[in-house]
Amino acid sequence: MPEDFRVVYENPSYVACSDRALVLTSIGIPYDIVHDSGTCVLVVPAEYSARAAEELRLYDQENPPAVRRRVPELKPQDALPGIAAYFVTLCLVAGMAGYGYFGADWYGAGRVDGALIRNGEWWRTITALTLHADAPHLAGNLVFGILFGLFAGRLLGSGVAWLLIIVCAALGNTANTLLLEPTHRSIGASTAVFAALGLVAGFVFRGKLMSQERWPYRWGPVVGGFALLMFTGTGDENTDIGAHLTGFLCGFGGGALLSRYMHGLAAARLQIAAAIAAVALVGGAWFTALHV
Repeated sequence: MPEDFRVVYENPSYVACSDRALVLTSIGIPYDIVHDSGTCVLVVPAEYSARAAEELRLYDQENPPAVRRRVPELKPQDALPGIAAYFVTLCLVAGMAGYGYFGADWYGAGRVDGALIRNGEWWRTITALTLHADAPHLAGNLVFGILFGLFAGRLLGSGVAWLLIIVCAALGNTANTLLLEPTHRSIGASTAVFAALGLVAGFVFRGKLMSQERWPYRWGPVVGGFALLMFTGTGDENTDIGAHLTGFLCGFGGGALLSRYMHGLAAARLQIAAAIAAVALVGGAWFTALHV
């Protein structure tokens, strides 16, 4: 390099050097870009070096490098216990309701009934989640419940995930009932299935578990959740679309709130306590329904 030239900027990136060369061009300072040993240097005549260095300092001060946000890392948790409990619960209730165990009308006692829920029979918002009209209805909810429950359990742990799914699904059934006529009746775990989907979408979105630098990644969980809701949550005239939507929205809200505590979810005591609470909710709801 000629002795009357001074290095005012050095960077391995040619693009970075070119950007700063534009700064020098705008103020009339001659320059040259030199590649040297795998790096790129910006040089100017010695008499311009002080001014060039100051202009580049001001440029860097006004244009700080973008800091890539680090995506939180969560260790995947064991989703199998929750999925197994879901499968066993739905199949067990289906069998007991089908054979009328304890001499009870399980469908009459446990289904969503708008008038009765408005009169205080809150347990129906939970018991209805475990009742199904026929084998295909049960099979569909088992498949999608296991799929979305797997995602939720891996993120939140089996206990916390399924406790929140039950609570959000019950809230979804309540909201749907209040929005419809008192004569509305329904059964099925689909509200819980879409509560699980909403839970995952809300947790991932609010917890910023995906890149936030580009809007498709930032809003991906929300768009993906609604796409799955539209694809799997609509059907024939027997499909309770309102319950699917309210279940998804309640789950999304629950996941968004829970994301504030994401780093404490792996605690074994919390997962066990949440699992016990989930079992107690379903068991208590059915005990109440069959003894009222």
